[in-house]
This record gives sequence, C-alpha cells and structure tokens, in this order.
Amino acid sequence: MVRRRIPRALARAPVPLFRRGFGWLLGPQFMMLEHRGRRSGLPRYVVLEVLDREPGALILVSGYGPHSQWFRNVRAEPAVRVWTGRVRGAEARASVLPPEEARARLEIYRQRHRRTAAGLARALGIRELAGPDPLPADIAERLPLVRVQRLGQGDQG
Repeated sequence: MVRRRIPRALARAPVPLFRRGFGWLLGPQFMMLEHRGRRSGLPRYVVLEVLDREPGALILVSGYGPHSQWFRNVRAEPAVRVWTGRVRGAEARASVLPPEEARARLEIYRQRHRRTAAGLARALGIRELAGPDPLPADIAERLPLVRVQRLGQGDQG
C-alpha cells in the first residue's frame, strides 16, 4: 500500500486563515488543532478534516496513521487548543478512540459520505474505505480516530 502525502505548503496554507480568525471560510468540515511538540514543547498547528461532531467534541481522523506528527504529539500531551468556525483557541483535551468505536465510526462515515470516503481512499491508498465489504479489523490501527473535547463546553462542537 502506497500512501500519498499532501505537499507541505498546501497542507500549511490554511493555518494563517485560522490564526487570523477566518477559518470559518473553509466551512464546518475543517478545524485547526494547536498541539505541543513532544520533544520541543513548542506549539504546532495542523488543519484537519472533522470526521464527526458530538456535543462539545470533534472527531478527527489521522489520515496518515499513527505515525502522523500531530497524532504522536497529542498522545504525548493531550492538552490542545481548537479553532473551528468562529471559535478561536478554545482549550480542549484529545483522546484516542478505542479501536472498535473507531471502526464503527469509520463505517458510519463511509456510509454517509460515500464520495468523500472514496476520495479519501484514493488519496491515502486505503482502498477498503471505498469498497462495499466490511472494514477490516485493523482499520483503526491504520486510521486512528481522536476525540477532541472542548473544556467547559457541554453542548458545542
């Protein structure tokens, strides 16, 4: 399986929009996550697609798997900040979803958003996301999900 990467410049392009309060222009499907470098302790920023929303939380997918820098950083230090819509720098806590819950959520996502899931499958080289067969048992290891729960917010996402 060959995983494709988005060019760094393209992946970083939305960060200034979010930092200046214009992230809402990208729509509700994107958010910016501030996390701390696990070695440097410096703030790092990444713009991610929101897989799902819950009251007070966002569900994110690590499209490049468990080796993504942001994923490794939030596992080491779960205190993060979130920019989404008109919300800027809200304190939050990140937690990795258990594999069975992640697999179930990916299946729901695939059913609800067939075209987007097919595009994601092509972009990441994970053909199972586009197919009709049940997702493999190891899908949550290859595409881990993270819940980002805003602190002090019980009903907003």
